[in-house]
Amino acid sequence: MKQSAIYPGTFDPFTNGHLDVLERALNIFEEVTVVIAENSQKSALFSIEERLAMIREVIRDYKGVDVKVLKSGLLADYARQLGAKAIVRGVRQVKDFEYEFQMSLLNRHLYPEVTTVFLMPNVKYTYVASSIIREVAMLGGDVSKFVHPCVLKMLDKKLEQRHDHKS
Repeated sequence: MKQSAIYPGTFDPFTNGHLDVLERALNIFEEVTVVIAENSQKSALFSIEERLAMIREVIRDYKGVDVKVLKSGLLADYARQLGAKAIVRGVRQVKDFEYEFQMSLLNRHLYPEVTTVFLMPNVKYTYVASSIIREVAMLGGDVSKFVHPCVLKMLDKKLEQRHDHKS
C-alpha cells in the first residue's frame, strides 16, 4: 500500500511556497493529493475551478500528485475517505504553528490513524502568503518571483477583469 498524504489549503493563489512544501512532501510520501478547500472565512479572488486549473498546470510534470476539491465537510473525514495517512501543513512562522497544532489535535481526535506533518518552506518563501501575493499584485507590485508563470498569467488576467469591471 502506497504511503499517501493530503495537502489542504485554499491556495488563492497557489504560490511557490506552496509548491516548495508540496515538493518536500513528495520526498516523504509516494502520493500527495492537493486538496483545495473552500473557506467561508476568506473571500477568494479565484474560483474553485480556476484554482483547480491553476494547480493542475503547475504540477502537470510531477509524478504522484493529484488535485481534488473539498467543498464541504470535515478534512479528517475526507482524509479517511481518501485513505491518507498524513495531512501535510506548511508552517512559515510561530503564529501558523499555534493554529495548525490545534487543528492537528482535533484531526487526530476525529481520525486517529492520520498524522499531521508540519513542513517548513525554503527560507525565501517564509514571508510569502497568498493574501500578501494578492495584495501586492492588486497594488501593481511584481510577484513573479513568488508564483509559477501560469499563476502570474492568471493573476494578471483576473486583475485586468476586476479593473475593467470597476471602470
